[in-house]
Amino acid sequence: MVDRFRPVSIEELPSHLILEILCSGRLSAIDLACLELTSKTFGGSHGLYPFKFSSLVDFAAFQLCASHIIYSKTSLNSQKELYDRCGANWKRVLRFLQSVEQSSEMVETSAGNMQITTGKYHTLLISNSSVYSCGSGLSGVLGQGPETQCVAFTRISFPPLARVVHVSASFNHAAFVMQSGEVFTCGDNSSSCCGHSDTSRPISRPRLVESLKGVPCKQPASLRSLVKILKYEKMSQVAAGLNFTVFLTRQGHVYTCGTNSHGQLGHGDSQDRPTPKMIEVLGNADPVVQIAAGPSYILAVTVNGAVYSFGSGANFCLGHGEQHNEFLPRAIQKFRRKGIHVVRVSAGDEHAVALDSNGFVYTWGKGYCGALGLGDEIEKTTPEIVTGLKNHLAVQVCARKRKTFVLIDSGSVYGFGSMGFGSLGFLDRGVYDKILKPRILDTLKTHHVSQISTGLYHTVAITSSGRIFGFGDNERAQLGHDTLRGCLEPTEIFVKEDSSQENIDPDI
Repeated sequence: MVDRFRPVSIEELPSHLILEILCSGRLSAIDLACLELTSKTFGGSHGLYPFKFSSLVDFAAFQLCASHIIYSKTSLNSQKELYDRCGANWKRVLRFLQSVEQSSEMVETSAGNMQITTGKYHTLLISNSSVYSCGSGLSGVLGQGPETQCVAFTRISFPPLARVVHVSASFNHAAFVMQSGEVFTCGDNSSSCCGHSDTSRPISRPRLVESLKGVPCKQPASLRSLVKILKYEKMSQVAAGLNFTVFLTRQGHVYTCGTNSHGQLGHGDSQDRPTPKMIEVLGNADPVVQIAAGPSYILAVTVNGAVYSFGSGANFCLGHGEQHNEFLPRAIQKFRRKGIHVVRVSAGDEHAVALDSNGFVYTWGKGYCGALGLGDEIEKTTPEIVTGLKNHLAVQVCARKRKTFVLIDSGSVYGFGSMGFGSLGFLDRGVYDKILKPRILDTLKTHHVSQISTGLYHTVAITSSGRIFGFGDNERAQLGHDTLRGCLEPTEIFVKEDSSQENIDPDI
């Protein structure tokens, strides 16, 4: 009887059980690599898999890749190309897929789950479900009540037990997604972009968007096979435009509200919407997996790799080869014709960037200051591949005012465009210089960067160890430092935990 309950070492477990544990989806590619080095049980051959796999961990990595939503939706040729670009290493393929998945959401660090987002003169941070803000926020975008400036990261108050999983605050308002799927907003609501009826004053603290509670789930047939049918839709992502907001549900539906002067809400007209309304055209297409909002336009990526754009056609940001406004979502045909499976996009002020399933980067729009990374300042009316990055495996793209950052799978960062206020982070260049081609950011080379976000003239990065570094303009303390006017070199930003601060109800 005693022997039945004796401790069992991992080496004694059946190989098929070990494989099941490894394929549970709870382990990262780095976890698998570490396990492979610790024991012959993980690194050896057990006859459970074809000889082309070098170890049990290698086979587990392949299984995880095969079931991953990005990899499984790409063509066989694309899958082979990614495998070859990863040096025929399934663990590296898995690391790429997992890094891309986290790039527009929360990233896992050794200090916990984190997400960074930057705006004009402010920065917001999620750290282990709590949200912090710093910088200037005259319109209430900081979510700190009557406070118009925070010189250091200060925790934003939410209702008890609320856990924030996604945030967007690119312009004058902020939107937060809770683990429950609920959405809170704060900031300038004069255009109804926060989804509240009160437009006479800013929303100074996060407030629940009541109109999104109990949104009926109208699932098209193509979606039923991909997700479990739920009674109500819940949000998974938000994107804040200049005076409008985009909401993405877990079922892949897109809702918008706010100003619609350029058709950026995607409903086929220019009528403003005071409360979120579902975009019917996208509701009848493949499920959307990622959204991005520029000043007056929206990009939406579907599960099958198509990119839809709509809103203002200025600066060729829509990627259709013309500058007409699009009042309904329209697929970017160049991606479709070339069989390019896009997985992530970023919407800049005057240009846009896309990342495909093989780690290649594409840019289009105005080329001011080299923001497209193509070696000149010439505008591109449709997406063009950034040849200077073809030998690298990109996992995140980030565009803003005349500059672009690209994070590659090794944790290094490449930047190009305007050096304005030092926000590209190159110490040997002046603040008015232009970087026309992708260049590695040497000042962050000693760190493994997991996520990067750039605002008007400042940039903030999160490392795999959970450290936060910022550089560029700090005139309004948007880098979380009280005494510095600017930081040409990446400077660490610290979050002061305030255990005495209690959650309070948002103002109403």
